[in-house]
Amino acid sequence: MKALIIIGLLLAAHTPLWAQQPLARHGQEAGPSVSTPSAAPPSVAPVPFDTLALKPKRGLVARVLQYFAESDKPKPNKKIDFGIIGGPHYASDTGVGLGLVASALYSTDRSDSTLELSNASLYSDVTTKGFLMIGLRGNTFLPRKHYRLDYRLYVYTFPSYLWGFSYPESDNDDNKSKYSRTKFEVMARFLLPLNRYSYLGPIARYQYVHAYKLKDHAPALLGGRPLTVSDVSVGVSYTFDTRDFMLNASRGWFVQADLTANPTFLGNNDTYWSGELQVATYRRAWRGAILAGELHTRQSVGSVPWPMLSDVGSSNRMRGYYEGRYRDKNVVDAQVELRQHIWHRNGLVVWLGAAEVFPNYGSLRFRRILPNAGIGYRWQFKKGVNVRLDYGFSRNGTGFIFNINEAF
Repeated sequence: MKALIIIGLLLAAHTPLWAQQPLARHGQEAGPSVSTPSAAPPSVAPVPFDTLALKPKRGLVARVLQYFAESDKPKPNKKIDFGIIGGPHYASDTGVGLGLVASALYSTDRSDSTLELSNASLYSDVTTKGFLMIGLRGNTFLPRKHYRLDYRLYVYTFPSYLWGFSYPESDNDDNKSKYSRTKFEVMARFLLPLNRYSYLGPIARYQYVHAYKLKDHAPALLGGRPLTVSDVSVGVSYTFDTRDFMLNASRGWFVQADLTANPTFLGNNDTYWSGELQVATYRRAWRGAILAGELHTRQSVGSVPWPMLSDVGSSNRMRGYYEGRYRDKNVVDAQVELRQHIWHRNGLVVWLGAAEVFPNYGSLRFRRILPNAGIGYRWQFKKGVNVRLDYGFSRNGTGFIFNINEAF
C-alpha cells in the first residue's frame, strides 16, 4: 500500500496540472476531464518533483567559508559593500588579543561616476591584559560639490606603561612604570576642493585622557602633571591626493598638512601650537609589486600636555614599538614598504623604518635614531581592501598587529 501511494504521488507530480481530474465534491464522483477547442489548457509548465523537495540547510562552517570565498566579488547592485572579519594578534605588553574589524565601501551619489567611493572602518580589540578598544574612521565624499569629510572616533582603556617624556628617560628600561589609562578622541576634517587633486578646510579635534593606578616610578615621572587632561584643538588642513585608490594605492602621491592651535579660551589648561605633515608616494616596482614610501613629522611649540606629546609606535607607523614609550614635543619618522602580490588573494610585505623624538632640532643625535623593520601577510578581504597581519621588530622587542587596510 505504501509503495502504491508513493508511485501515485510521483505520477501526480509529473502530470501536467491542466490534465489532472478535478476533485469530486462531497457526495459526487469525479468526472473525466474533457478538452474542447473552446477550452484550451492554460500554459503551465510541468512541475518536477525534485524542485518541490526542500533543499538541505547549510551548516554554519559552510556558510562562513562561502562568505569569505565571495567577499571580494563585486556587488554592483548593493548600495553598501559591507563585510566583517576578526583575527588574533600579540604583543608582549598587551598580551594575546582578538581584533574585530568591519569595512564598508559606498557612494553618496551612485549616478555620478566621477565621485570617488567613500569608506568606513569599524574596529575593536580586546586582549588578555585588559586592553579594550573600539573605534570608527572613514572618508566620505559628498555629492555635487565633491566635498570631503575625514573623521576618526575611538575610545580605549587598558593597563599601560610609562617610561618618561624625553629620549633619555624613554630609553631607560629601569624607568618602566605601570599605570592605567582611559582615552577618548574624536577628529573631523572638512575639506573643500580647490581643484581635481587639492583640498583645503577646517580641522577640529577633542581628546580626553585620564590616568590612574600609578605604580613604581610613575608619580615621579609625571612630576605633578595633571592626571586628567581635556584638550581641544582647531586649525586648517590641506590635502593633495593623486592616489588611484586611497585604501590600497598602486600609484600617485598623498600630501597632508595640519596646522592646529590649542588656546586656553577653548578650555585648555595651556596654549600650544602643532604642525603635522605626511608625504607618501606609490609606484609599481615590477609585476605584482608596489613600492610605497612615507615621511611623517609632527612639531609642537608651547606647553604641550603630556598625553598630547608626539610619540612613536602605532598600527600604522613604527610597527612593533610600544605605543607611547618614546615621547617628546617633536617626532620625525619614515618608512619604505614593498608590497608583493603572491597568489590569488594573498600577498606579502616587508618594510624598513626609522624615527626620532626630540625637544628641538639642536637635540637631534644620530645615535638616537630608532630602527624599525617587519614582515607582513595580506589577504584581499574585498576588492582593494586588505586584511593585514604585521610582525614588527623594534629596538626593544617585537609586536604582532592585526588590522584592515594598508598602513599608509
